[in-house]
Amino acid sequence: MHIPDGYLGPVTSGIFYAAMVPIWAIASKTVNKTLKAKQVPLLAIGAAFSFVIMMFNVPIPVGTTGHAVGGALVAILLGPWAACIAVTVALVVQALLFGDGGITAIGANCFNMAFVAVFTGYYLYKLISRKAPAASNRRMIAAGIAAYVGLNIAALAAGIEFGLQPLMHHTADGQALYCPYGLNVAVPAMLGEHLLVFGWVEAVVTALVVKYLQKQDASLLGADEGVKA
Repeated sequence: MHIPDGYLGPVTSGIFYAAMVPIWAIASKTVNKTLKAKQVPLLAIGAAFSFVIMMFNVPIPVGTTGHAVGGALVAILLGPWAACIAVTVALVVQALLFGDGGITAIGANCFNMAFVAVFTGYYLYKLISRKAPAASNRRMIAAGIAAYVGLNIAALAAGIEFGLQPLMHHTADGQALYCPYGLNVAVPAMLGEHLLVFGWVEAVVTALVVKYLQKQDASLLGADEGVKA
């Protein structure tokens, strides 16, 4: 799902950088106010987990990759704003040190994976699991569903971003200047692998980690809702 340099036009890249700046600012302020001292190591672990799981990626024909993200899991444990920061850190390190995702596309990549995937997954989890005991199986199921849907909504967003480029940036004779694939190719290519493979990886990993935490320390789940273990 990492968008490389040269696939988004400067206007699109600029729009997503502009969109992410206030999101990053709000996330920073929110985390500074709400994150407890004992949760700081979890934030670092969340960023490291997201970094590692995103490194297991498979190329997709439109020029990007398919992979899990782990954003929903971090959001379930620490809240969506902290997860936004954790996934952003992972994406920036990957782009700057490993060339995984373009520097000009950091804004778009963070929008898709650190914002869309994270917030979609978090609020869907809250909706499905609401007020269930922290050790309830409903929370494990909710976590898996939320992770699967969140990742695929992010993949859909990336596919739309790719598919719009030939319409936005082309020569007088219609030749695409950046991503050459239209919506009819980019969206199915992005969604296909994530719906069939990586969404399930994301769902299973998230559900299993939640199940493990329920056995080890159920207070980590639902602590922000005031529910009992």
